[in-house]
Amino acid sequence: MRAGRSTFAPVDLEAAPEVNSVLDTLGVGRLDTDGVESLFGRNENWAGTTTAGVGVFVKRVSLDGGVEDADRRVARSRTFAALIGRSGSPDLATPELIGFDASSRVLVYRLLDDTRTYAELSSDDELDSTLAHRAGRATGALHLLDAEQAQPALDNSPCPFPNLGLMRALPMRGFMGLTFAEVTLWQILHGDRVLADAVARLRAIEAEAPRVPSHCDLRFDQFLLADDELHLTDGEEFRWGDPARDLGSMAGEWLYRAVTGLTGRVDDGDETGLSPAEPTHEEILARGVREMDRARPLISAFWSGYHSVRRADDPGLAVRATAYAGWHMLDRAMATAVRGSRLPAVSRAAMGIGRTALLTPERFVSTLGLEERR
Repeated sequence: MRAGRSTFAPVDLEAAPEVNSVLDTLGVGRLDTDGVESLFGRNENWAGTTTAGVGVFVKRVSLDGGVEDADRRVARSRTFAALIGRSGSPDLATPELIGFDASSRVLVYRLLDDTRTYAELSSDDELDSTLAHRAGRATGALHLLDAEQAQPALDNSPCPFPNLGLMRALPMRGFMGLTFAEVTLWQILHGDRVLADAVARLRAIEAEAPRVPSHCDLRFDQFLLADDELHLTDGEEFRWGDPARDLGSMAGEWLYRAVTGLTGRVDDGDETGLSPAEPTHEEILARGVREMDRARPLISAFWSGYHSVRRADDPGLAVRATAYAGWHMLDRAMATAVRGSRLPAVSRAAMGIGRTALLTPERFVSTLGLEERR
């Protein structure tokens, strides 16, 4: 919900008449395609100022997972906005949901101006321990939300990922659309039964873990800083879940960047179209150790911020969070493979470290800075 830098030409609003229809119903004016931007994401979206002078971010939830899935995403987004809006927490905010239309799956949010995501701050080396601590406090406040009386009710279904079925085999329809990098990645995963067993164990442990209102898709680009106020966005996966999932995802964000030496994106080549020289295994390890030394205090600050708000009797939290951080490494490698013709060496390294964290998370806790707190 921002006018950010990762923008592209939006879908013509004449091809999406329901957008201005919903805006008219809400009484906030209309948008013109020439005056809006779209932000990168799975859903079509439009960010701009209406004819009535109202800054809005409009999202039309994608049908790529089917109608039922889209309806659930809309419901979860509504619950997310409502619970945070009425929480009164000084640590947790989200852009105002001005209104929605369930039939067209259109959600209208108040646009935040001049914002920067944590991903952008990390890219500019400005994501410091103070901001990490604040993200931890926001996550803790999220996990303390009173969801018992939520309308719509907070989703009680399990998170879809990691998908144990995909760890065994891919459906033919999905396989035919893979990039060469994805084919390489899935060949690695499908040849690793030990890893598949570790993922199955994590899902089994998750089923028995304490459950709280959880974001379940927490990443750096879900945190927006606007006028020094921190906002958490995108509640499409919001549901009852293991708090370790959110904590591990954030630790995994720092870990992934440490291993790749980048800030969230692994390129397949430069502007000339030529692939850069692959770093050696030794270079990747050396860079990873160096960057991990820089990232560990930030992860610790996030962890400390979380526990300063939410003090739970959950002795296995750090180990589970570490395992989820390991899964996050694999998930990020998958996201990189979607965009590339080859699987970079740094992605392979990230997968290897993620595998280690999944197989023996109890040995990896201190490496991440997730010391148990009682």
